[in-house]
Amino acid sequence: MFSSSSSPPPKGSWKESITSAQNNVRNLLDAVASPVKKLPYEAQLGLAMLGSSVLTVGGLRVYKRYVRRIPNSESVTAADLSKRRWIKGVVTSVGDADNFRLYHTPGIGWRWPLKFRWIPQTSKELKNQTLHIRMAGVDAPEAAHFGKPAQEYSQEALDWLKQRVEGKRVWCQLIHRDQYGRIVSIPMIKSFIPFRYRCVSLDMLRAGWADVYEQSNADYGKWGKDHFLSVLAEAQRAKRGMWAKGTSGETPSEYKKRHAAGAANKV
Repeated sequence: MFSSSSSPPPKGSWKESITSAQNNVRNLLDAVASPVKKLPYEAQLGLAMLGSSVLTVGGLRVYKRYVRRIPNSESVTAADLSKRRWIKGVVTSVGDADNFRLYHTPGIGWRWPLKFRWIPQTSKELKNQTLHIRMAGVDAPEAAHFGKPAQEYSQEALDWLKQRVEGKRVWCQLIHRDQYGRIVSIPMIKSFIPFRYRCVSLDMLRAGWADVYEQSNADYGKWGKDHFLSVLAEAQRAKRGMWAKGTSGETPSEYKKRHAAGAANKV
């Protein structure tokens, strides 16, 4: 370590110090290598092969964890879910008000000035190349599908989510696979505060465009159910979004139960 001084170091002292440090590193390497050199050739070869194997296994782990893309929901492993793995990607489309399609973008190469990986732009190119993400902890108004009419405020909720995440980079914590094959996840997006992120599910509740999901396998991340319910209650008191007319309207879960009962009665 160099001592502090109010004057420039003597001429040549920096070069001598660097040379000395290089010599110390060489001596350390020689000290480590010397015992190995005394071993029989077969033992040296075995150590070299072992070292190569360790590097290969380590490289594969790094590749799988930080470089390899998860192409679609079917490719998410049980280990990914049990470890509640975080992944980042770009939202390519929003199909319903509480789910979206995520193109996984691991590692580097997706942004300038080191951009050498590209996100497909057409529906054909994106086929089977995105994860179907179901937002955890929230239940948004249902859009029209399978012959059922759209629920009130479904379009407004969809528009809010599109504006919030479509085309943007989102982090998702993978939690479990639902009955439709979607990956239930906690979605996070960058805040305007540097190095801070916001939970999209909580923001949607806060804006009044979703109810708290309380069915089987519900998950609320690190915040817990009580916090989700507290955010919902605040939005209801303020009459935001779908609560503009009060809380007497049909909730998304009630809408689904009503239509499920109607379908059962027809059988």
